[in-house]
Amino acid sequence: MQLNKSELGKDSSYRKRLLLIVLADIVCIAFSYLFALWVRFDFVLSNIEAKYLINLTWFIPVIVLISIFVYYFMRLYHSIWIFASVNELISIIEAYLILLVAVVLCSFIPRFNLPRSVFLMGYFFSGVSCVAIRFMYRFLRYINLDNSKETCGERVLLVGAGSSAREVIKASRSNPNHDFEVEALVDDNPDKYKRYLEGIQIEGNSHTIPELVKKHHINKIILAMPGASAQDKKAIINICKETNCKVQTVPSMAQIVNEDVKVSKIRDVEIEELLGREVTHINLEEIYKSLENRVVMVTGGGGSIGSELCRQIARAKPKQLIIFDIYENNAYSIQQELKRKVPDLNLVTLIGSVRNTKRVDSVLDKYRPEIIFHAAAHKHVPLMEDSPNESIKNNVMGTYKVAQAAARYGVKRFLLISTDKAVNPTNIMGASKRLCEMVIQMMSRKHPETIYMAVRFGNVLGSNGSVIPLFKKQIAEGGPVTVTDPNIIRYFMTIPEAVSLVLEASLYAKGGEIFVLDMGEPVKIDDMARNLIKLSGLTPDVDIKVEYTGLRPGEKLYEELLMDEEGMTKTENKLIFIGHPIKMDDQQFEKDLAYIDEASYQEVNDIKEIVQKIVPTYHPDLETK
Repeated sequence: MQLNKSELGKDSSYRKRLLLIVLADIVCIAFSYLFALWVRFDFVLSNIEAKYLINLTWFIPVIVLISIFVYYFMRLYHSIWIFASVNELISIIEAYLILLVAVVLCSFIPRFNLPRSVFLMGYFFSGVSCVAIRFMYRFLRYINLDNSKETCGERVLLVGAGSSAREVIKASRSNPNHDFEVEALVDDNPDKYKRYLEGIQIEGNSHTIPELVKKHHINKIILAMPGASAQDKKAIINICKETNCKVQTVPSMAQIVNEDVKVSKIRDVEIEELLGREVTHINLEEIYKSLENRVVMVTGGGGSIGSELCRQIARAKPKQLIIFDIYENNAYSIQQELKRKVPDLNLVTLIGSVRNTKRVDSVLDKYRPEIIFHAAAHKHVPLMEDSPNESIKNNVMGTYKVAQAAARYGVKRFLLISTDKAVNPTNIMGASKRLCEMVIQMMSRKHPETIYMAVRFGNVLGSNGSVIPLFKKQIAEGGPVTVTDPNIIRYFMTIPEAVSLVLEASLYAKGGEIFVLDMGEPVKIDDMARNLIKLSGLTPDVDIKVEYTGLRPGEKLYEELLMDEEGMTKTENKLIFIGHPIKMDDQQFEKDLAYIDEASYQEVNDIKEIVQKIVPTYHPDLETK
């Protein structure tokens, strides 16, 4: 195998460094015993008998050769000494225990006749020199880092003084191109106060962060507490975001364990960490059991929710997973991801539209899925306001066609992904999803052999339609950050959390239920935008302007999760509730579906008025209230 020029250069550089260390060892070992003899005779060269000088000239080459061999045998020439630590020190001690035996044996050889104290002192001096040579790298680097503090790009305050903080400090010192210097530490454990970690003092707790930021001229704060609870982390982030420092964090314990991520892989604080939601604990064993060895189909499988459904379903080892999506790029992306991460998965990726009855029938006829998760839908409120007929064609009729096919081909469970916008909707997208829920409840009554259900939740962070990516892009471009209204509020949940709860909700269904997920406390979008700016180390309305653009067509100031008449029943999981089916005339509803289907394909201009007659809770005139 041939080495390229850069590899040859690195190899040559390594050989030069190794040769220098060996030469330094030879000189130091020789000088150690010579110096020991000089010390023995009170630093007066004329007091040294000639025989001792002659015997020393015989002894030095022998002890040098023995020492170099022992150093090599104990791998003292194999370590990367810029990272020298306790392990390397232990190796040196072990080497010198071996050399102690060699020196003692040499002291009994007549040719090496020297005062006993010379052997002892020489042995000690050579050991000290061995340690000094090998730790000189770290010492010089420490001096260099200390001198470069004033020119270092970012001055960092670490929150947390545990093993994670130690790794961050070591990573910053070991990287020759480091761009930050840790100036101070804080920890809420009072026993650590005034103590030191890697030479840096722990100067206070989280409440002293603003004071220490000013004292040390900090411009970045790193949270090094992967095991902290969501509420504790939220409280500390709230303190940090008011300091005008950029705020970053090390990965969570879940990421470190499940994703093979290193602690030193520092990332920006995500806005969901400010929500303070604890990790959702779900019944994975029951969920996986319900999906294992089953043929599962996900419509809209390439979308934000659909792709996460596919990821979590894949872990349950289904007999076959079918991804069905109209958009080939998304479908291809999740297909390739699952092929890499779950190579044994029986995966089928199909392109097609839920509007196409024949295509849906052909897929179900061929693959016979036992469970369908229906995530395919148009979700962007403003776009659907401008193209309302498309909302009916895709959301309502697409759901109806797949639900009908599910009954025809013996699907056992059918789950619809719905939205809080279906409750008292003020936009056509929400109204269409309410019609989808009505379809599911009607189909449940008509075809009890298939368990139909819907799961309703609010906004998910990181989805294609989420406002967070837009805010981040606007901040990166220097603003302005656009918020529709200073008082607008929304419920938020992470995609993995929402999908986990969706999967668990499917276990509770008996037919016709609308499951409602507990979204936690509502969040003001204006606060979210301003917090994102602050977490970037910038000041809202100073560094980045916040502009209010007015509510968009069909947008409400707040969303609801349950209609008054639905009621609410608890489930085993405190984050999942059941809204019961509302009575309706199924025969009339089927006629209404046929009518709006034809009307939407006729591209009528009054589709909203038609939908309003079918969904009495739909009030487009209240969209800005």
